[in-house]
Amino acid sequence: MRTTTAKWLPWLTLFIIASMGLTGWLLWGNRAQTGTETTRSSTAEIYTCPMDPEVQQDQPGKCPICGMNLVLKKADSAQPKSDKSESAENETKSESTDKYQCPMHPAIVQDHPGDCPICGMKLVRMKGSASDQSKPSSSSSHKVAFYRSPMNPNQTSPVPRKDEMGMDYLPVYEEDSSGDSDVNGRAAVEIDPKRQQLIGLRIAKAEKAGISGGWRTVGRVEIDPTRVSRINVKVAGFVEHVFVDFVGRAVKRGEPLFTLYSPDLLAAQQEYLLSLENRENNTNEGQASTYDAVVLAVRNKLKNWDVPESAIVRMEETRETTKALTFTSPVSGVVTLKDVVEGATLESGAVPYEVTDLNVVWVMADAYQPDLAHVHVGTRASMSFEALPDRVIIGTVAFIDPILDVQSRTAKVRLEVENENRDLKPGMFGEVLFKGESRESLTIPSDALIPTGSGFYVFVALGEGQFEPRAVMLGDKSGERVEIIEGLSEGESVVTRANFLVDSESSLRAALSAVEGN
Repeated sequence: MRTTTAKWLPWLTLFIIASMGLTGWLLWGNRAQTGTETTRSSTAEIYTCPMDPEVQQDQPGKCPICGMNLVLKKADSAQPKSDKSESAENETKSESTDKYQCPMHPAIVQDHPGDCPICGMKLVRMKGSASDQSKPSSSSSHKVAFYRSPMNPNQTSPVPRKDEMGMDYLPVYEEDSSGDSDVNGRAAVEIDPKRQQLIGLRIAKAEKAGISGGWRTVGRVEIDPTRVSRINVKVAGFVEHVFVDFVGRAVKRGEPLFTLYSPDLLAAQQEYLLSLENRENNTNEGQASTYDAVVLAVRNKLKNWDVPESAIVRMEETRETTKALTFTSPVSGVVTLKDVVEGATLESGAVPYEVTDLNVVWVMADAYQPDLAHVHVGTRASMSFEALPDRVIIGTVAFIDPILDVQSRTAKVRLEVENENRDLKPGMFGEVLFKGESRESLTIPSDALIPTGSGFYVFVALGEGQFEPRAVMLGDKSGERVEIIEGLSEGESVVTRANFLVDSESSLRAALSAVEGN
């Protein structure tokens, strides 16, 4: 028995040693594999959506929510850390690291300077630390004034909503909506002197200057319709001869226009001569009044048919009829209508000619609502026309239209102008200058104004590179300067050049401030 035990003891010892070695080898291999997987997972590339950071995957592609291209996330952000070390590191970063954000895409935030992966703009340092951003906002207990789009600060809503990209509008609280600027969607900006010189920024002071209250507008020469004479035919007939054969010809008062043969008119002449003969042959004094009434009735018929008095007198003297009646111009002027040719038949009521007196014409000017306060009936205005470069024509306001044009929102102002030489042709356009009373008022260059659709604002230079947007109320304009009724004080400086670049930066600053405050 002892011999058998002693025989198997070395083999048993060898088996135990081999088993322990195999177990150690397996444990070491598993640990190495785990380390390899950990290293591999720590160095794996992770892609995330800029607009929806919760979307992450290990390969490039598109976001399943918004469809944007996924961007590569830094490897160290995917490295697993212990809860304790991660909390300590985040606390350290929140106390010492600034955050940088894209002005156009507020969702893009990182802890170092760089470019936006969407639009390529430089990231801007956010106010406060990351810990400030992570703290719950105390504004949640304040009253919401309105909601603003994170992508376009000019788009606001009184109720919560989403923009075109599906992003929620950000609340703006009452204390935030007041801000430092009285211009909605704009904020004060700081521009260093070097950059001011680079963009060509210029400023000018608000100062007192003479304002005449005058304003300019466009005027158009038109015919005075009260000076238009229409030659109409009161009896049917045939045109035998035409003396004035084209439109635009100047005629004098009494000048022949055309002759008309009318059987009815010829019969009326014969009737008149017969009535004269019967009156003369009458020997009964009791019937004299009757014959006189007949003569007068026929004579009035001829006059009503526009037979001239001279033709009637000649008929009484010669006792002969006239085959064709000659029509003459009733006024001196220009033929503005001709609708007759020789041999034409004219019906009763036809208008073959129209003659217009152009010695006085109208100039119709458009006046906007603010300008109506400076023009009245009797106001004198000066006019200039390209066709008359060396002349200044003076006119007087005769009428102001009480109804504004719906499309242009202007009222017609009518000026009467003497035109004895007929230099002003109907249809000509010119510039009309209305002059007001001169006065001293606060003014700035008109180049400083930025329109909003409902008003204007300017950027006021506060010194040390600070510029503040400020709404202003305008008065009259005089030359290149405009009157300021409210918003500025004498001596303050405003931006007159590169102000639209300043305005763009102010808009971005306001958008960024809205994001930071919410």
